[in-house]
Amino acid sequence: MVIFKPPSVGLRQQQMEVFNNPARFRVLVAGRRFGKTRLALTEMLHAAKKRGQFVWYIGPNYPQAKRIVWDRLKNLTRDFCLGSSETELTIQLVGGSSISVRGADRPDSLRGNSLDFVVFDEFASMRPETWSEVIRPALADREGRALFIGTPQGCNHFYDLYEHAKNAPDWAAFQFTTAQGGNVRPEEIQSAAAHLDADTYHQEFEAAFTGAGRHRVYYAFDRTIHLEPAGFIPTAPLVWSLDFNVNPMCMLLMQRSGDTVYVLDEIIIQPDANTDLACNAFHERVQKFVNNRSIDVEVYGDASGNQRRTAATNTDWTLIRNFFIRCRGAYRPAIRAASTNPAVRDRVNCVNSRLKNALDQIHLYVDPRCKELIRDLEQVSWALDSTGRPTSELDKSDRARTHCSDALGYYIAEAFPLRPTAGFKNTGRLL
Repeated sequence: MVIFKPPSVGLRQQQMEVFNNPARFRVLVAGRRFGKTRLALTEMLHAAKKRGQFVWYIGPNYPQAKRIVWDRLKNLTRDFCLGSSETELTIQLVGGSSISVRGADRPDSLRGNSLDFVVFDEFASMRPETWSEVIRPALADREGRALFIGTPQGCNHFYDLYEHAKNAPDWAAFQFTTAQGGNVRPEEIQSAAAHLDADTYHQEFEAAFTGAGRHRVYYAFDRTIHLEPAGFIPTAPLVWSLDFNVNPMCMLLMQRSGDTVYVLDEIIIQPDANTDLACNAFHERVQKFVNNRSIDVEVYGDASGNQRRTAATNTDWTLIRNFFIRCRGAYRPAIRAASTNPAVRDRVNCVNSRLKNALDQIHLYVDPRCKELIRDLEQVSWALDSTGRPTSELDKSDRARTHCSDALGYYIAEAFPLRPTAGFKNTGRLL
């Protein structure tokens, strides 16, 4: 009978250290692009070579899990595949083993199976009970094994598991940086250090459990460092960034000098704000800076303004364009709003990296008159889930909070996006 023989995959030294460890439960904390998925695929293939094994890969959610490994699994097992289900994301192999891909976003849907081996990918993004209440019991009758891999997200349940694994019997813990994975060029890592705030860089590239996941969102802000009276620079464009909220509607006036951003002023309209009121308030405030001179204006803001209407027939961005048409000659406008808003954490990371990057460079200053923005930067926190853990959403329980910092983030994320961590070495075929 033909038996399943896992394809030969070249793991690097640190990956082999994890692969060869005999502990039943292993926890790997690693920087981005370390090669965690390559290791996960190798582990699953070798687990499935025994007869009648039930092997699972669990990602943070179903679409993400499918995107990361499903096509790779099909390619690697095609010579030994008896059948696969695109609906169930399960591959049946010769010898009676199966490999399935699952998402952790609905833990109760994972109940009812006996398992021999499980890989949790990006465990820091999952609810901890996915392991403790659902998967751990599923391993009991077959004395199955588990591998937890991921990059830190602050000192959450992944940190707790890693600390537990250091000393518990039949557990093993590993921690490796992006550089140790050997897949990213040193020049790319140095570039990331210049564009990320210190906590995010240490977390994402050095696999450190830092303050990047604490409850305070803009942890890099320090009023003793970042508050600085800002004067208008006549030779630089004025930046106008908006958060299209009704109560309050918040706008910021900013300027840029090189890579440094100066927040000059804030405009708060409440209650029952609308975009026409916002345009009038902008015009009145700007005249205090420019004394009726014609100026360049770059406009950023909430992409949802392309759909949201504060007038009967016009969207928010249409009303702003109409405002500049009426004021032709006073302003030379450039509308630079993105078509879609960035992910919340991406936007937050961009702001924190301007406040202070991993090289301790400061590229964002706020005028002390911007009281609401300062409150946001000091008080906005992450929303918590039912277990008290921070999520990836902002806490909006205080209706006055988040709007000024959102306006700041829309501009920063568009003008200073975080660079992609590309630059892999060409070392042959990767899984």
